[in-house]
Amino acid sequence: MRGVSFKSEPRTIPRKGSSVLSPNSQGAGRDVSEHHVALTERLTGSRKLSLKLTQPLSDEDQVVQAMDDASPTKWHLAHTTWFYEALVLQQYFPGYETFSEHFNYLFNSYYETQGDRHPRGSRGLLTRPSASEVRDYRAYVDDALARLMDRDQGCCPKVAELVELGINHEQQHQELLLTDILSLFAAQPLRPAYSVPGLRSMKSSDKPTAAIGFNGGIVSIGHDGDGFAYDNEGPCHDVLIYPFRLAERCITNGEYLSFIEDGAYSNPLCWLADGWATVKERNWKAPGYWEKKDGGWYQMTLCGLLPIDKNAPVSHVSFYEAEAFARWAGKRLPTEFEWELAAASGDERGNTLGTGAFRPMPSPDSDGGELKQMFGDVWEWTASSYLPYRGFKPSVGAVGEYNGKFMCSQNVLKGASCVTPDGHSRRTYRNFFYPGQRWQLMGLRLAEDA
Repeated sequence: MRGVSFKSEPRTIPRKGSSVLSPNSQGAGRDVSEHHVALTERLTGSRKLSLKLTQPLSDEDQVVQAMDDASPTKWHLAHTTWFYEALVLQQYFPGYETFSEHFNYLFNSYYETQGDRHPRGSRGLLTRPSASEVRDYRAYVDDALARLMDRDQGCCPKVAELVELGINHEQQHQELLLTDILSLFAAQPLRPAYSVPGLRSMKSSDKPTAAIGFNGGIVSIGHDGDGFAYDNEGPCHDVLIYPFRLAERCITNGEYLSFIEDGAYSNPLCWLADGWATVKERNWKAPGYWEKKDGGWYQMTLCGLLPIDKNAPVSHVSFYEAEAFARWAGKRLPTEFEWELAAASGDERGNTLGTGAFRPMPSPDSDGGELKQMFGDVWEWTASSYLPYRGFKPSVGAVGEYNGKFMCSQNVLKGASCVTPDGHSRRTYRNFFYPGQRWQLMGLRLAEDA
């Protein structure tokens, strides 16, 4: 309907001295901990980063979605803002008024406790509110968050816990924003690039991939309570791991090309039954975003359509493809417990968002004997089903819907990707997706029994 706007009348954030605030609600004179200051700075930084990631995009780019799994950029910006409004400001900022009565329906994702919501596959139909109004929404909520964090309410442990969760939640959506834009640009006939390919290069070894041995044993797995973690990373518990070997780096495009050229995509013996059914149904012939052009293989990336780099990790493969490759190679995928044990001895730095590469890069050469690419380039499929750890209990309330209710029919991925925000990865992190999904930057590393 013409003239209809989803933006409510301008609201005024309650300021110092406003009658809606209690006499003791001001933060003047109180001691503010270093942790609170650091948390506030990280909150501000994460909110700015989301907007920075949209700078290469037009408003038109931010409205549409290429498939049901992906969401429009505008929706990511609004949803991460709604998270703070619904779960923090409405609960802990006295006198806060919501930006729009419509936004809870439009930008709730899957929180049943927060009411009905717009269907996920139809988010690209939301031409209203405009991208400009969503930016106004972010500014409105950011201003309220800044005021909340400057008051006594902002220093309470529950607010700090929710803000920490909100920062990590927004980091997840920053990665999704980029991979969802890739899915959109890959569907465009012009094959636009989000970022211009940089000159960054890394020497890759031509040596056969080494396998590093681990003794196993009874090993403590999961988050030990030091620092932030999602509820699905705990509780910390003991697991029996048998001796195993793990490849020092991820499988490359060149190695995966051998799998293709050997006819694996037409050989049912390489595949699990569900995997083979998916290959036939979706007519897969290669990893996601691969296409043949001028007699060679190219892959759509955030840097545009590029010839595949045979030394870079293969990406955009489903669990079915990762498992089939491992079977074809006479190896297997590691369990999430083996991966976590091995990662304890590795370097947690890697090719993540801060490098600016925006694509998986070849593993650096080394003398062998050390794991590489554990945190960056691609998320690594494991053989582990996404299930609760022994003793797991989801968080109370709406945040309890964050992870626990998805513990069915999905597989765990470990590590990080080239578009994972810096500081968002840790060895206990449990990413999870359905086995047939591959629009994320997913790859694999081989394991074998020792």
